[in-house]
Amino acid sequence: NLYFQSMSIRDLYHARASPFISLEFFPPKTELGTRNLMERMHRMTALDPLFITVTWGAGGTTAEKTLTLASLAQQTLNIPVCMHLTCTNTEKAIIDDALDRCYNAGIRNILALRGDPPIGEDWLDSQSNESPFKYAVDLVRYIKQSYGDKFCVGVAAYPEGHCEGEAEGHEQDPLKDLVYLKEKVEAGADFVITQLFYDVEKFLTFEMLFRERISQDLPLFPGLMPINSYLLFHRAAKLSHASIPPAILSRFPPEIQSDDNAVKSIGVDILIELIQEIYQRTSGRIKGFHFYTLNLEKAIAQIVSQSP
Repeated sequence: NLYFQSMSIRDLYHARASPFISLEFFPPKTELGTRNLMERMHRMTALDPLFITVTWGAGGTTAEKTLTLASLAQQTLNIPVCMHLTCTNTEKAIIDDALDRCYNAGIRNILALRGDPPIGEDWLDSQSNESPFKYAVDLVRYIKQSYGDKFCVGVAAYPEGHCEGEAEGHEQDPLKDLVYLKEKVEAGADFVITQLFYDVEKFLTFEMLFRERISQDLPLFPGLMPINSYLLFHRAAKLSHASIPPAILSRFPPEIQSDDNAVKSIGVDILIELIQEIYQRTSGRIKGFHFYTLNLEKAIAQIVSQSP
């Protein structure tokens, strides 16, 4: 259904009354990897995701691989695709080329991200003068001004605050980040996906602030990462500067930490509880849950099939 596939995430969200999920994938490095992932994505359409997202050139892959995977998915999966686009230090011609190719492939949803700055203190000073993009808000503004309503644009949010403040010796502060999020929404952002988190209380506090200060009805998707191994769980939380509540940590005693099956099984229970609690305590205001799949399907299939 081409009409459905080209619908905006904002409209899809408001048209759907019951709870749903969305899924993030990253482009594999090889052709064989892409073929295997496409088969997995086909199987995962059985979970009825509202949309899928494809990350931008992650892990050393190029933008080309992102555009290829996003176009393939858009053409063959019968599900709307949202492509990530990062803009730091990126020339306007590259952004325009990516957006034109998306549009021609039928992709109407973009997640506008700043992306990781080059390593080094004064990256903003060393920016190439060619690039008009320093922050995600610049990209949101540019897409809206240059392409009008051709694209539905999403942005990222940090329920515990962005970690950069921490690197500068400040505490992570969600209130500080809310200022930037408000700028992105005022520039035209249509929906928001959060960084991964495991602390429900912190997310709920953030959601209340978001509703009070930014928008009552803008779609807000909590970002969740299944727990596939104890080591990866810790690493992902650390990289994302997401705190892990003691009540969750205590469910992984040392004797099971190296048993991936046991860890996965407890992880599935934790995610189901987390989703239920968010859904109930927001009275169903939060009805969509975005999974960082790491291109894996089992844990997510279990979470979805076992959720009430």
